[in-house]
Amino acid sequence: MPKFIKVVVAFTPWIIAMYVFYWLDSSGTWTSDTPHRGKISVVILGTGMAASFIVHSYLSRRQNK
Repeated sequence: MPKFIKVVVAFTPWIIAMYVFYWLDSSGTWTSDTPHRGKISVVILGTGMAASFIVHSYLSRRQNK
């Protein structure tokens, strides 16, 4: 698998997490009055980044075999 495709696949969960922020803001669900907005932001970004790390680790481990 080419390196460019691996990078795109590894970044996909993080990009999806960023899209979730965009979607929440554009739909009007995400306002400054949303309770626990900061905590929810950390969970969304953390989940996206952790998933990207796991996918990248899997692809790297698979390449080394």
